[in-house]
Amino acid sequence: MRILGIDPGYAIMGYGIVEYKGSKFTPIVYGSITTDAHTPNEDRLMTLYDELSAIIEEYKPEEASIEELFYNTNATTAIMVGEARGTALLACAKAGVRISEYTPLQIKSALTGYGRADKKQVQAMVKMILGLSEVPKPDDTADALAAAICHAHHAGGRRPRL
Repeated sequence: MRILGIDPGYAIMGYGIVEYKGSKFTPIVYGSITTDAHTPNEDRLMTLYDELSAIIEEYKPEEASIEELFYNTNATTAIMVGEARGTALLACAKAGVRISEYTPLQIKSALTGYGRADKKQVQAMVKMILGLSEVPKPDDTADALAAAICHAHHAGGRRPRL
């Protein structure tokens, strides 16, 4: 199963594609899509859509895992991230990629066994599970890979759990 993990963001959208067979993960590609703060909003969204669509077309994930929006205090930021998240959902849906959504708590719990784990713990687990020599940067990329790993753990009835 090829899984696309997405950490939605407006300035930086992390992505990571992993292959999951049996109980083994193989990283396929990962990185981030960035947009410039001085670019009009609609152009930033189009960049996110076009680049994510190109990644989906090239690597052909079967399923996608995207982090649910976590709203803290800044409503403007939440709206902008929501727009970027919608763009990612649209890119997946148009490509026929099945989408699952997970809360930050679910993702942390799937990787570390503890829903309140800090970023460093999650990043260390991403590195270990995928057999990487270093933690993927920026943080958004590691978060996207964590979302993909989480999906493999939660796929439950469709395929074996780790």
